[in-house]
Amino acid sequence: MEDKKIDVEKVENVLLQSLSEAETSQGVIAILDYSPLPIPQSPNFILIPDSIRDPGNLGTLLRTADAAGVQALLIPSETTDAFAPKVVRAGMGAHFRLPILSMSWDEIREATKDLQVFLADMDGQSCWETDFHQPLALIVGSEAEGASEQARKLANASVKIPMAGKTESLNAAVAGSVLMFEVMRQRKN
Repeated sequence: MEDKKIDVEKVENVLLQSLSEAETSQGVIAILDYSPLPIPQSPNFILIPDSIRDPGNLGTLLRTADAAGVQALLIPSETTDAFAPKVVRAGMGAHFRLPILSMSWDEIREATKDLQVFLADMDGQSCWETDFHQPLALIVGSEAEGASEQARKLANASVKIPMAGKTESLNAAVAGSVLMFEVMRQRKN
């Protein structure tokens, strides 16, 4: 790393283990400056993970958002910290490629004022019958309680994932992933 002018400090394994939250350390810990990436001037695909408390689910949503062409994530205060170690691990690098901004619901409302705001909801219209070509924001609610009151007030349409089996609902990360890829699929055709 010296050829890239990166300071490296070698430490004993016991110290490395004490600094890492992972059960099995990868053997490297990095300290980085973070400057949020800017939201595009006229975004057409934003994800709002509402009250997602499980770090693995939020990290999976971030990783999928990156893969599905989401341009920014707006994180309300009720959602777990997008930069917690487990979220960063599950995000697999999405944090370096996506604007991820913590915002109040008033700020989110302002940032999405020119977008159609869809709420993932079991009582919504089928995502297979919904047109996702227009600029939009997608709200995915919490694993346990679903969407918050603020999210429901912001949304102007609801969408659901049709299911053939007897399962009542999907995990938040899975549901959000299916919906994000449906948006991508429609826009590619």
